[in-house]
Amino acid sequence: MRVGYKLAAEAFGPKELVRQAIRAEEVGFDFVEISDHFHPWLDNQGHSPFAWTVLGAIAAKTERIGLATGVTCPILRYHPAIIAQAAATLAIVSDSRFTLGVGSGERLNEHVVGREFPPVRVRQRMLREALEIIRLLWRGGYRSYDGEFLTVSEARVFDLPDTLPPIAVAGGGPEAARIAAELGDGLFATEPKPDLVDRYRAAGGTGPRYAEVGIAWARDEETAAQAVLDTTRWAVTGWKVMSELPNPANFAAATTTVRLEDIYDNFACGPDPARYLDAAKQYTDAGFDHLVMQNAGPDPDGFLDFYRRELDEPLRTLTPKS
Repeated sequence: MRVGYKLAAEAFGPKELVRQAIRAEEVGFDFVEISDHFHPWLDNQGHSPFAWTVLGAIAAKTERIGLATGVTCPILRYHPAIIAQAAATLAIVSDSRFTLGVGSGERLNEHVVGREFPPVRVRQRMLREALEIIRLLWRGGYRSYDGEFLTVSEARVFDLPDTLPPIAVAGGGPEAARIAAELGDGLFATEPKPDLVDRYRAAGGTGPRYAEVGIAWARDEETAAQAVLDTTRWAVTGWKVMSELPNPANFAAATTTVRLEDIYDNFACGPDPARYLDAAKQYTDAGFDHLVMQNAGPDPDGFLDFYRRELDEPLRTLTPKS
């Protein structure tokens, strides 16, 4: 079992994210994963620095901890040729500690460049082309590609690492699971769905399975839950809502009816380690073997101390079901 720490780029500034990553390495996490957003989900989160700059700084200031994007959309705001170059460079400066997490994106971040945000079935076809382009450019030399949606003309990534970074593909349904198996090196998910892992394996996927576990640490349960309600209530809306709304104001409007009871149903809150282990076990029972602790509580340092003291060892005893 590998355990990661989510760097919430919507909730903290760039220097604070670097500091948290250094602490995550100190307390024993195997990797950190950062969201790659242009906007936060809600205005009161207050941040959204450029994830790739933050990752470069983390690579320079840490020694062993893995790095991952969770996740990057390489089809609209970014062109996949740029992501191929960025990921190759980060793999070099991190001494091969980087994993490229990719997905089909959210309107919240991708509409900012003025392009149409297509329906998911189209975005997934675009994602296939993007992954083909990234793989092509990582083969070295000058390369061209003419797809239905994406084009590359005589492009070459000059600095390629000796070991190419693995690609984990975000999936919430069967088509994304197939893309992860066919063009990726791993699966990335946010819900404990056994059928998603089953489809990934049935399509030939054999790589790591990443999943984010929603948690909120505070010295008491209500304080933790209230922090989630204030800043992270968007997380209970489901992916069909999260992928389609364009701005933080829309997420604020769409979540006015979220209650504390909804937070308790979706997040492990408070100081009891058993709650966290129960939440993690939902994902290991579904077949995931890389767990990302996504702490939405008000005290990141308190959580990191709690993790080292109470969670690191018991989480590693969990065994993903085959």
